[in-house]
Amino acid sequence: MSAQQSTTTAPGIRQRFWLWLPDRVDRRVIAAAWATLVVQIGIVGTGGLVRLTGSGLGCDTWPRCNEDSFVPVPEISGVHGFIEFGNRLLTFVLVAVAIIMFLFVVRMRRQRRDLFWLSLLIGLYVPLQAVIGGITVLTNLNPYVVGLHYFASVLLVALSAVLVVRVYAEPGPRVLAVPRWYAAVTHVTTAFVLLTVVVGILVTGSGPHAGDGGAARNGLNPELMQHIHACPGYITFALTLVLVAGSWRTPPALRLRLWTLLLLGIELVQIVVGLWQARTGLPIVLVNIHMVLAVGLVAAMTAVVMHLKAPAREAVHS
Repeated sequence: MSAQQSTTTAPGIRQRFWLWLPDRVDRRVIAAAWATLVVQIGIVGTGGLVRLTGSGLGCDTWPRCNEDSFVPVPEISGVHGFIEFGNRLLTFVLVAVAIIMFLFVVRMRRQRRDLFWLSLLIGLYVPLQAVIGGITVLTNLNPYVVGLHYFASVLLVALSAVLVVRVYAEPGPRVLAVPRWYAAVTHVTTAFVLLTVVVGILVTGSGPHAGDGGAARNGLNPELMQHIHACPGYITFALTLVLVAGSWRTPPALRLRLWTLLLLGIELVQIVVGLWQARTGLPIVLVNIHMVLAVGLVAAMTAVVMHLKAPAREAVHS
């Protein structure tokens, strides 16, 4: 009798769970999308803390923390081991959020293919990012591998920003809703944002914050690299001013005024923090803020790009 009950009850539970999942974008889906973006930006901050406190090799192997244990042993790893291990544990938070996000869109996979594939891509990318993090440890914090690890987070933040924008968007074909010159300036700005981030990664790889006292540097001149890094940064700022000015002649429904002003605001703070840290000997707090602001800049730039188009039936051509 109990076996018969279990066979009849189990499908009922599965069916109730399936029916509980959203069949359209609701508050749960929106909250999960925002959570995806927040945790992806957050882990950049905790990863920066690992590097800036010299805890990059607090766990000296991967996936174990050391040869004999998956968790840090105080006598072997000390406080650096717990900092590094804490960052590793946050990967499970990213995985959990990715799974929840995927489950929340799986029932609407036919109507919202965009959300389904974005959620799946992010979910598959998170374990890959963890593997790259493991390689950074196994290569004794090779500065180029560490840079790749950060850049992988940049891509994840961009994908998460696309996900957030799309949960608010209507499904269906979309067309360009801004003047072509404005779209062209936006894409050029995006290229300079990317260049600024890449050069910034090289600057960090040449500087004093290697993640461990014995880790190698990339051999580039840090002072020279700081000046090189500033060039695409200031060009990005100038182009953003053009985008802000031009946004007042774009359809209000696109909300490009809001997104370009957000982009400009992040850039202003980023410039101030960058100059401040350079003149105060690169204190770890300012460097970490600068790293987080960089991915915030990528998220804002992504939002601007995503708002260049509108549903075909609503698009207003300039």
